[in-house]
Amino acid sequence: MNSRTQSITNTIVTILVFTLLTACSSEKKETEKYAGNPVFKGWYADPEGAVFDGRYWIFPTFSAPYDEQVFMDAFSSSDLVNWTKHERIIDTSAVKWVNRALWAPAIIEKDNQYFLFFGGNDIQSNEEYGGIGIAVANQPQGPYKDYLGKPLIDKFYNGAQPIDQFVFRDDDGQYYMYYGGWRHCNVGRLNDDFTGFLQFPDGSMFKEITPEQYVEGPFMFKRNGKYYFMWSEGGWTGPDYSVAYAIADSPLGPFKRIAKILEQDTNVATGAGHHSVIEHPKQDKWYIVYHRRPLNETDRNHRVTCIDKMEFDENGLIKKVIITNKGVEKTPL
Repeated sequence: MNSRTQSITNTIVTILVFTLLTACSSEKKETEKYAGNPVFKGWYADPEGAVFDGRYWIFPTFSAPYDEQVFMDAFSSSDLVNWTKHERIIDTSAVKWVNRALWAPAIIEKDNQYFLFFGGNDIQSNEEYGGIGIAVANQPQGPYKDYLGKPLIDKFYNGAQPIDQFVFRDDDGQYYMYYGGWRHCNVGRLNDDFTGFLQFPDGSMFKEITPEQYVEGPFMFKRNGKYYFMWSEGGWTGPDYSVAYAIADSPLGPFKRIAKILEQDTNVATGAGHHSVIEHPKQDKWYIVYHRRPLNETDRNHRVTCIDKMEFDENGLIKKVIITNKGVEKTPL
């Protein structure tokens, strides 16, 4: 091989190597640009999304057999892509009355404290002890301690199992709790120190607001003066698990079912449901945080936490969510 041929060969090799490296670099940048689903490793379900102190937060259920659900982890991110795990923000050593089935956290900040609501013990009747409790901490990552030393709600009212609570603060400062399993949903008005509930004018503490096809997992947000009420339908272990919604002019409803907006895609994942919503505090960007089951998994507890975009049409109706493996784009706060 003469020197000219050698020079040409070296040039071609250099170009090929440069092209390959550029492609790899571009692929890496593209990978880093999106979160990917699931957004973090491990079996986690029932995720509660929030924004605190300039960071995104997710508080999920540890998805395992009920007797192993004795703690909760949390995850935080500055950009929706890179997540930090905060281990055991609460466990049953801090909440003595819970011994299993520590479920479905909901969290809200009030007076520079963080109140973590949870279900405990999966009670099946009023003769069993457990229900919905509260823990409190001075920072989102805890550690949390029991706030009441007992359940906040420990009985079945209007047929609703005391699980799957969500706390919503309205513009007037009133805090509402939406909760309930077993196809019944109640709403109550929390008192100012979260030690109990305010009576409604008729003397009741809880109003049933169950919409059509409701099963569990209620969630509420407000947009352009309208109240968007969301819930999970179907069976949590089955292919029909999904999320639907209604819109009302009042936090008490009535809530008439509009449509299903989140469900499984057999090309992506199954069992998509039990969600929450994160609103970007400075942009009109909305994200749905939910759990689903990977395609190759059949164990009912093998659920993972994912995030996808949630968008609205010109009439304010929620568009059908497209569940993805790519996830959402990097979005710093």
